[in-house]
Amino acid sequence: MAQFAMSYLHVGRLIMIPAARSPHKMNPPVAEGQDRMEMIRLAIRGVAGLEVSDIELKRPQPSYTYDTVIAFREQFDFPAPLYWLVGADAIVDLPYWYRIGELLDRCQLCIMYRAGYERPSLKALQAHFRPDQIDALEQHVIPTPLVDISSTEVRRRVASGQIGEDILCPDVLEYIVKNKLYH
Repeated sequence: MAQFAMSYLHVGRLIMIPAARSPHKMNPPVAEGQDRMEMIRLAIRGVAGLEVSDIELKRPQPSYTYDTVIAFREQFDFPAPLYWLVGADAIVDLPYWYRIGELLDRCQLCIMYRAGYERPSLKALQAHFRPDQIDALEQHVIPTPLVDISSTEVRRRVASGQIGEDILCPDVLEYIVKNKLYH
């Protein structure tokens, strides 16, 4: 998905950021932040343009996307577009994101949805955002290739011992087994 998004957006760099805990989710992540960061690092090792950042793991909680975007704007200090990729399931909570109006003005939010599913409707967002913000969101809805497995399913398979290198990067699978994650 990351390589597809880079190609689709015509960018040479994509930074993956594990969250310590999303302010919109009731339960904390199953794996610790450092474990999730290491699994990302292993999965993208050797892939040009892909990086991982611990910026949200180091920040006091809760960590907000707005704060991360501001930090990246300061760190990279250039006027290039900054894209923030989210899954289509995030649309429901979007109006409740911290400083969402300002966030939409400071970066381009891209909504990714799986092939084989309908393009997400943004009509419900019209009551919450300016027309230009809705237009920008509409222009950056990205249909992604079909990956017919969810992270929940991956964790379930790991727990039941039914997962192999056909689903996960071998280094990531080895890390999961070695560290007894998701059992």
